[in-house]
Amino acid sequence: MSAIHPISELLDRDRRYKLEAYQFIRESLAYAHDVLRLHELPATDSPEARHITGQQLCEACRVYALEQYGYMAKLVLNRWGLHETSDFGEIVYNLIAIEQMKKSDSDRREDFDDVYDFDSAFEPQFTAIAADEV
Repeated sequence: MSAIHPISELLDRDRRYKLEAYQFIRESLAYAHDVLRLHELPATDSPEARHITGQQLCEACRVYALEQYGYMAKLVLNRWGLHETSDFGEIVYNLIAIEQMKKSDSDRREDFDDVYDFDSAFEPQFTAIAADEV
């Protein structure tokens, strides 16, 4: 058995993404479950009952990044090698390959492709202030 953690081997084998990108995906998944509650309310505590789709995870990544990094979200994600939603899928499937995440029979790598455009998804959202509020 190798003394090297599977994530270290993965980082050596696939240098597209930084360790922080993998941590971000894991944190976004937890955020999707615990904060956004994107999964169906489970009748049991089985892992299958807590499953979310690739599209749902992409949305959780967007919301979580904006909450954590604000206007710098896109820049931070880009520095970790994340430039489009398909990168989220690459990370997820890399983690599946080393048995750090699981997938359902209906999951596909393509579920992460073109979910949203990074440029517009992480643009600051300004709210209009009425003239009498100024």
